Amino acid sequence: MVVKYIFIVLISLVSLKPVFSQGTPRADTIYLNGNVHTVNSNDATVSAFAVKGDRFLGVGTNEEVLLLQTKSTEIIDLHGATVIPGLIDSHVHSSGAAVYEYDHVVPPMHEIADVLEYIRVRAELLDDDEWIFLSQVFITRLKEQRFPTREEMDAAAPKNPVMFRTGPDTAVNSRALELSGIDDSFETPKDANYKLERDADGKLTGVLRSGRSLLKYKSNTKSPSAEERVVQLEKLIADYNSVGITSVSDRNASDGAVDSWRALHESNSLNVRVFLYYSMNAKSQPEAIRQRIEAAAADPLHQYNPHLWLRGVKVFLDGGMLTGSAYMRKPWGVSEIYSINDPDYRGMRYIEQERLYQFSKLMLEKGFQMTAHSVGDGAVHALLDAYRMIDENDFKVARHRPCITHCNFMSAEAIESMAEMGVVADLQPAWLYMDGKTLLKQFGEKRTEYFQPYRSLFDKGVIIGGGSDHMQRIGSLRSVNPYNPFLGMWITLKRQPRYMTSSLHPEQNLTRHEALRLYTINNAFLTFEEKEKGSIETGKLADFVVLDRDILKVDVDQVKDAKVMKTFLGGDLVYEVKPEDHK
Repeated sequence: MVVKYIFIVLISLVSLKPVFSQGTPRADTIYLNGNVHTVNSNDATVSAFAVKGDRFLGVGTNEEVLLLQTKSTEIIDLHGATVIPGLIDSHVHSSGAAVYEYDHVVPPMHEIADVLEYIRVRAELLDDDEWIFLSQVFITRLKEQRFPTREEMDAAAPKNPVMFRTGPDTAVNSRALELSGIDDSFETPKDANYKLERDADGKLTGVLRSGRSLLKYKSNTKSPSAEERVVQLEKLIADYNSVGITSVSDRNASDGAVDSWRALHESNSLNVRVFLYYSMNAKSQPEAIRQRIEAAAADPLHQYNPHLWLRGVKVFLDGGMLTGSAYMRKPWGVSEIYSINDPDYRGMRYIEQERLYQFSKLMLEKGFQMTAHSVGDGAVHALLDAYRMIDENDFKVARHRPCITHCNFMSAEAIESMAEMGVVADLQPAWLYMDGKTLLKQFGEKRTEYFQPYRSLFDKGVIIGGGSDHMQRIGSLRSVNPYNPFLGMWITLKRQPRYMTSSLHPEQNLTRHEALRLYTINNAFLTFEEKEKGSIETGKLADFVVLDRDILKVDVDQVKDAKVMKTFLGGDLVYEVKPEDHK
């Protein structure tokens, strides 16, 4: 046993050593005396690494890496600082988030009073019958944990139509219904993919499930030009870099978003690596779907480029957890929080099974990674059933790495199925933090047992990544969905929702190394790039971050407060903390 143990240790050490020979290239820069968490297969920690061009040239001890030195090599002493791979966010909507406050600053809203005050202020600034629009103020995050009522919005803006949009669902006031030609006599077609909520007397409450298209909304806010969108996007990327983010996945990239990313890339101003999930509508006519995906396949961005790669597609299978429209296997239950009056209501599902199967098959055949917004366990099972049909009847799906987006509510059966087929997923830890208290109130302990079940997924070998679903505002903690990766890591370690002193199913906690993997090598695997990035290893892209603390060793509650001192992309410094920012 001792001999076997020594052999394993030697093998592990050899795997860290740079391979040196007479013809080995020499380093541009060498970093010494660090606490470097490589996130390699052994989760090794080393003291030094070398960079040549945009890649790591060697990783190991000070003595080993110094063998790559020449007279022109720059030597940087890390003085014991902790270094981790560049962080990856598996889910952003950057182009929209960057211009969210282009017309005017939108204040934070923590309670219904804040919402109504914003409506009143906007009504004073606008003419009668001009629309007041609030976007993504999630009811689960308001103190009262509910939609503003039709009557409350009427009182705040009696002469203006008001649209309170939260995810796919919307609450409106009486003037909005009136201008849209909707009243209590409105009849919803049986095959409609929307639902209008009514009270016990059959009167419209003003809550529309996926029914925003019924509203005759007219925007009165300034819209940025294409050039201005690019400028704002560049500002957002700088903020991503400030929290250590060097790669993102834009899930649901519109044609306009693709153009913005392309413009930054072509001007050599793209300081983050981007994997694009192209926006698709699975309910379009089959020929229109085929034409759109073939056009995407012909785009030069579909060919691999480490900076910008159009390789995925995304559709919406169900509604939202934050709005009460995620498609569940069991009824939601009557709920004041979500304005649900139907005891049999299970949420909203947008794609029937045969179409989901055919669409998913086509996307994989055309060389795109398929994913679908699937929040509820009903949607998760439906998507897995579609993948299973392909896997059993057409071709094995594992090499295509089909994905599930969100999958907040899961089951043991779903996790087993994912493991069997090689299905991957991106999850949003911040939702557990921001919304866990509301979800516990709505569903109870038992139904939240498989809410974001990180431990179960890791134990079954399912590859999952961490993302933010960043939608609005620039600012890692002021954004509607916070995109600070260290907050995300802490949540997976503690599972403690805000406003709660206890954890939500702590048996699903991750370890420190696993939490770090969630935002590094796992996310690289999700985008087929685990051999290119996600860890500090010889030959990989030199994306790395210098921290103010060792997140693998400090007290768990200090993880969320970690600060980035420097961020490097391809060996180049793209962010350095200012002295006044680090006090």
